[in-house]
Amino acid sequence: MTNKLTWHGHATLGLETGRYKLVIDPFFEGNPAATISSKDVAADFLLVSHGHGDHVGDAIAIAKRTGATIISNHEIAGWFAEKGVEKTHGQHLGGGHKHPFGYLKLTLALHGSGLPDGSYGGNPCGFLLTTNDGKKFYFAQDTGLFGDMKLIGEEGLDLAVVPIGDNYTMGPDDALRAVKMLEPKIVVPIHYNTWPLLAQDANAWKERVEKETKTKVMLLKPGESLSV
Repeated sequence: MTNKLTWHGHATLGLETGRYKLVIDPFFEGNPAATISSKDVAADFLLVSHGHGDHVGDAIAIAKRTGATIISNHEIAGWFAEKGVEKTHGQHLGGGHKHPFGYLKLTLALHGSGLPDGSYGGNPCGFLLTTNDGKKFYFAQDTGLFGDMKLIGEEGLDLAVVPIGDNYTMGPDDALRAVKMLEPKIVVPIHYNTWPLLAQDANAWKERVEKETKTKVMLLKPGESLSV
């Protein structure tokens, strides 16, 4: 089975796994790095890690147009339902569920989660996905460094996606420490260079990671894809 990961800039990712199309933190309109419009996005499931506007993004519009199910924490899933989204699935930190595309567990994330209208957004999260063909993918999304990344790494990760932009999330130094704990086969950096405040030298980070760990760093340009 083919698993295809696409980075759409910032923290927005597409994942095609088997016959299912997932979009993680679907922020297209207003995302200066995005190469496509939300109107052109195909999705069966939308995964929303927390309530900030650059992660909730265009989830409502995409879900209503495509009929996609939104998966998030219980509070955010309920908020989407109140906004007229027909199909939602709420989970919580440490809880997993067998979805059609694989087993998805919500992981800890150190961040905030207030929703765009000021509503309570519960706890932010990352996503640990075991695909139907047994691959293990970890999407850290917006988070600072935390020690339990070591436990996530014990799952045996084929791929990890981590932020390196600093200021709002881990910066390059902490992201390197994260890779050392996670020990993925491949890591993809995100949440950088969207705006000047998040400017980072990804090539320099790649050199450090590959010098100090056994992990392969794949640098994607917005719109580029990787097969895993």
